[in-house]
Amino acid sequence: MRTVIQKVTQASVVIENQIVASINKGLLVLVGIEDTDTNDDIAWLSAKIVNLRVFEDDKGVMNLSVKDVDGQVLIVSQFTLHAATKKGNRPSYIRAARPEVAIPIYEAFIKHTETLLGKPIPTGQFGAMMQVNLSNDGPVTILIDTKNKE
Repeated sequence: MRTVIQKVTQASVVIENQIVASINKGLLVLVGIEDTDTNDDIAWLSAKIVNLRVFEDDKGVMNLSVKDVDGQVLIVSQFTLHAATKKGNRPSYIRAARPEVAIPIYEAFIKHTETLLGKPIPTGQFGAMMQVNLSNDGPVTILIDTKNKE
């Protein structure tokens, strides 16, 4: 699983001119899934996201997690995170899992993250054309890949 995590003051997902999900202070998580992703990847990544210390404490140091600040998480599927761009100029998405594999992993990832966070998580719609709006706070943007554990 590959993610782009952005600390936000607000974020939303719009499909066909309708806001389908939104959050205020928290984390926007764009997630790409590949065929080799497992329950271990889900568990490791969910824990990493919920406990990632990117929010400022009273001294202005990034020392608090989204859970510590009672923030929200918005998860959006994004297969393009697995784009291969080495050859040519048209990205290949061969590493991205097909929907029949990716959807169950995506849903399990959401449920596991909700359990660790202790609250429901709004999401985009898998496979839909979406507009994602956000105000990146900091800016803080972090890439995490479960295969590299970074």
